Amino acid sequence: MKKWENTTTLITGGGSGIGRALAIAIAGRGGQVTIADIDLAAAQAAASEIGSQASAVKLDVRDAKAFQKCMDAIIQQHGRLDYLFNNAGIGIAGEAYEIPAEAWDRIIDINIRGTLNGIAAAYPQMVKQRAGHIVNTASLAGLGPAPLLAPYSMTKHAIVGLSHSLRIEAAAYGVRVSVLCPASVETPMLDAPPPADIKGMPWTPDVRRFLTKLAGPPYPADKFAAEALRGVEKNAATIVAPARARMVWYLGRLAPGLVEAASQSAVASERASRA
Repeated sequence: MKKWENTTTLITGGGSGIGRALAIAIAGRGGQVTIADIDLAAAQAAASEIGSQASAVKLDVRDAKAFQKCMDAIIQQHGRLDYLFNNAGIGIAGEAYEIPAEAWDRIIDINIRGTLNGIAAAYPQMVKQRAGHIVNTASLAGLGPAPLLAPYSMTKHAIVGLSHSLRIEAAAYGVRVSVLCPASVETPMLDAPPPADIKGMPWTPDVRRFLTKLAGPPYPADKFAAEALRGVEKNAATIVAPARARMVWYLGRLAPGLVEAASQSAVASERASRA
């Protein structure tokens, strides 16, 4: 608990889901949290629930200048940044051959470029401090195949690779880097439709149903947040949760053929529902 007392944290995508659960958990441990979200009302609602230890700011992570402005405001107010949780992200699901280029561009811009913008804003400050911890949210889909979620899996593999590489580079400056790789977590993303302004998506699978077949029912966000913070406290490189997600990860490394066969069966079942 004392690791979080009087610390300063910025969480992107903090208005709902994993980000919101992390904000509540960190504030409950005595930390000061800035909740950033493109949905300002959601960020304000989360901050209001937490109380004086939280503040809200509107942030589109695709906007590097806005990210830097947010960072500058935190440094001006608190003098330092101890933790950055690059958590904002979206999902795109469907048959890869049917997904329009615009959808691929959108998920790259938010999931990858948004994370890079956060690192570009926070990492130099942490190097200057000679301390800090960057925590990037990836997914179990960033550690193995995720059919019908190819755009999402692609971006999360990128976040895993970025995190592992930066972790080694940053260690000499006293900066830590971890990556979160949960199985499906109970968040609005599970039921979210494709972005309304992206046209040409003829079919989207039922992501909640499909992921439940692949890796079990969604995990409560508050339980995942607690596991995530324990991993951060230990400076774990890769934080995979819940336990069944770790089993899937290990199985995929030891017997990839079994995971591929099970995934093909789940894909066939989901495709059948399309008719």
